[in-house]
Amino acid sequence: MDDGILIGGSDAGQVFLNPRYANRHGLVAGATGTGKTVTLQCLAEGFSDRGIPVFLADVKGDLSGISQSGTPHPKIAERVAKIGIEHYTQRGYPVAFWDVFGHQGTPVRATVSEMGPQLLSRLLDLNDTQESVLTLVFEFADDEGMLLVDLADLRTTLEYLGDNGRELGAAFGVSKASVNAILRRLLMLEREGGELFFGEPALQLADFMQTSRDGRGVINLLAADTLIRSPRVYSTFLLWLLSELFENLPELGDPDQPVLVFFFDEAHLLFRNAPRALLEKIEQVVRLIRSKGVGVYFISQSPGDMPDSVLAQLGNRIQHALRAYTPKEQKALKVAAQSFRSNPELDTLTAITELGVGEALVSTLQDKGIPAPVQRVLVRPPHSRMGMASEAERQALLAQDVNRQRYAQPYDPRSAHEVLLERTAARLKQQEQEELEKRAAKAQEKSTSRSRSRQSSGEAFVKSMARSLGSAAGSSLGRKLFRGILGSLLK
Repeated sequence: MDDGILIGGSDAGQVFLNPRYANRHGLVAGATGTGKTVTLQCLAEGFSDRGIPVFLADVKGDLSGISQSGTPHPKIAERVAKIGIEHYTQRGYPVAFWDVFGHQGTPVRATVSEMGPQLLSRLLDLNDTQESVLTLVFEFADDEGMLLVDLADLRTTLEYLGDNGRELGAAFGVSKASVNAILRRLLMLEREGGELFFGEPALQLADFMQTSRDGRGVINLLAADTLIRSPRVYSTFLLWLLSELFENLPELGDPDQPVLVFFFDEAHLLFRNAPRALLEKIEQVVRLIRSKGVGVYFISQSPGDMPDSVLAQLGNRIQHALRAYTPKEQKALKVAAQSFRSNPELDTLTAITELGVGEALVSTLQDKGIPAPVQRVLVRPPHSRMGMASEAERQALLAQDVNRQRYAQPYDPRSAHEVLLERTAARLKQQEQEELEKRAAKAQEKSTSRSRSRQSSGEAFVKSMARSLGSAAGSSLGRKLFRGILGSLLK
């Protein structure tokens, strides 16, 4: 009989996660050093064994060992015997390494258009006014049929709207101050490595949903030990992945098991200082994505890190030890204890503080989606190596990865940056031509004016002479002179 994915053992026997309800999401919580990473590793192995692809962010850099076979150890053998695992073997798992910066894995890229104005505004920490300006940028690009691929496209389009807003009409009139503020944020994002993330070729989600030749699901490991230093970039990137899965995967209803399991480590970063509109989007994605066959598992130190609206949707829960020294920690402890279905034989509140490393309180969804009573569980040891893979081992796997051949080299298509530069150059050339024509017209007008001026001077001289002669003719001397002139003319 298929019992599901083995988590560990308790006094009542072995404890499993039912794959039928694995897409009802879950939570793995606990203080630092209590065994969350090993639990993640075991869950990822269990899903992979069932042909389910997995996505994991390797925040501390110690999950890469899942690609290698574990090493025999007396303590591992002791735990295997205590849990009652039969036919325990040590083996590595199919792994695909990914890295936004491209150093420790295949580069991961997205286009600015795919990110959208709302997530990009969070990434840049924009206020409402600046977000509205960014939304106009996307609308303008859509109206003009231009691609927004990388940050150069976004910057050029912003500058274009700022310089030409009046000519484009009231709909695209933007404040120059807002544009400059967004441009400064873009510069900060570039310094954090954002320019490496935005570009082509963009990630195809199908490449996250592969199986190996032996039918096991590929475990996609995102190198996040550097990325986590920019918490906003990290959390926004993972939220973008979730949103893309939600928008692009077909409806499956309630499948027998997930088509993909997504682990969101350091989940508190997603909710920290998030505006209400973004929290509503997260809640919506988590609530609806399960019908797409995707299970989302949040990893954090305490259930109190999650908003209640999200926490209520996490049906499978694994709680490692918590320490409660301050009033805030004691409150978080109570939240964690109350989130489980009670077990009359277990004092949940006390047990959370007494758990040893590698122990956890577990409650998973059983038949008809009903949570099982909480149990104190000894988590099983993983089949793969606990710890890091060596650089040589990582590079050997990358050399065989077809994804690296597909995504390694970036390219820059003709997009908004190129289109607007060409448009600006054409406009400047036209302005120069118009200016030259104006100058030529002015020069012609000036020349004509001078010619007329010279003609008028000659006419004035003749008229002056005629007046002088006429005046002279009025006198006796004048008449004589006049006759003299006439006589000379008639001769």
